[in-house]
Amino acid sequence: MKHVSLLLLISLALACSTTEKPSYDFIISNVNLIDGTGAPLQEKVNVIVNGGKILSVDTNPIRQEENVIDGTGKYLIPGLFDCHVHTADYEEDFPKLIHYGITSVFIPGGSTVSNEYYAKMRARGKQDSVPAPRVFHTSQHFTMEGRHPVKTYASSNWREGETIFFLRDTAQIARLVKQVAQFPILGIKLTIEDGPSPPFVERIPQEFIDKTVEEAAKYGLEVYAHASDTEEFLMAIRGGVQNHVHFVGVDIDWGNDEHADAVNTVIERKGSWVTTLIIDKSFLYPLHPEWMEEPKLNEAYPEADLKVLITPQSVTKANRIAELTKLDYGIDTINLKDLFLPKVADIQRCLDMGVNMVLGTDAGNDFNFHGYSLHEEMQLLALGGMDPIDIIKMGTHNAAAMVHAADSLGTIEAGKLADMILLDKNPLDQIENTLAIDMVFKNGKTQNRFR
Repeated sequence: MKHVSLLLLISLALACSTTEKPSYDFIISNVNLIDGTGAPLQEKVNVIVNGGKILSVDTNPIRQEENVIDGTGKYLIPGLFDCHVHTADYEEDFPKLIHYGITSVFIPGGSTVSNEYYAKMRARGKQDSVPAPRVFHTSQHFTMEGRHPVKTYASSNWREGETIFFLRDTAQIARLVKQVAQFPILGIKLTIEDGPSPPFVERIPQEFIDKTVEEAAKYGLEVYAHASDTEEFLMAIRGGVQNHVHFVGVDIDWGNDEHADAVNTVIERKGSWVTTLIIDKSFLYPLHPEWMEEPKLNEAYPEADLKVLITPQSVTKANRIAELTKLDYGIDTINLKDLFLPKVADIQRCLDMGVNMVLGTDAGNDFNFHGYSLHEEMQLLALGGMDPIDIIKMGTHNAAAMVHAADSLGTIEAGKLADMILLDKNPLDQIENTLAIDMVFKNGKTQNRFR
């Protein structure tokens, strides 16, 4: 009996010694990790990916020799979100977003976004063979006839009942909300604003805002307000709106109790606020052709193609906006740092208070480039004094929270989907290094980029 037991023990020992080493899809070894949570950089860690997910983040010795990506001297961050994107041609725009590391987008309506178009974008975003970000979105615009955005951005693509809904009375709102609630939307896109520049249209009436929020709540839907000045922001708050898809244009007077209370209300409602500062820079692009000569921009946007966008009309419009900006700010010349410093100071204060501040661009408008402009957005925030680690968190963790995907996206942690960007340089040294992209991963699959 003892002889049999000894043989059994020897057999078990041999079995353990010949057990195959664990195999994973791939490992990024010895990499410097910025995980998106806001935690300090972790040096020389191994990120193990299997089945499209992050299996572990550790410093244990590597037991696998194949499919190891050497991360020595490199930096790993989560895939970025752009939480305000429009696209009239997703087949062209999606690869550009992936090229610049944007692995998820939030689309708040647009002139082409019928239910069918939304479905096609979602389907493209769910696969990982053809470069495309994950797609989250609202309903089509809820607005009024002859107002923003239809009057501001005239197009034959605006089709009532398909790509836009015109509100004519509050009684109609319940039916429209019920109609869109059957689709996989995060909420209602409600356009309050009077337009980005003169000639302005009328704002939507307050009672329409109130009713839309009331009806959306019946279906567990939030409202995402398109407001681009302080009064419109306050109207949204009065109406019960949770989320705001523009910060640009809002001028918070911190000595004004109503303004301060409104910011606290965003926190109480667990709402989010999207930055979109790049809009103001994009208006000025025709006056700065040198901005179009940036090598990183030209990777996906050839300089010759961009220069075609500079027309007498675009220059005239840019000059008009520049003059209005000088008047608004009481300045003689426009300097980007001076222009954005007060806006970034307000964003920083909101962030410090606990507002879920999120990166977004309004990409799809002229000189607001899919993918690249999110990096411009980050650069403007850094120019205004924000810490790069906070900026990265706004474009990853905070963004995932806004679209209710923080359980699977937004940070590099065990159990999360492996959407990641491998960088050649440290973005904490300077935020411009988020453009030093070596590889982009989505679902743990390497994505094709422009070369």
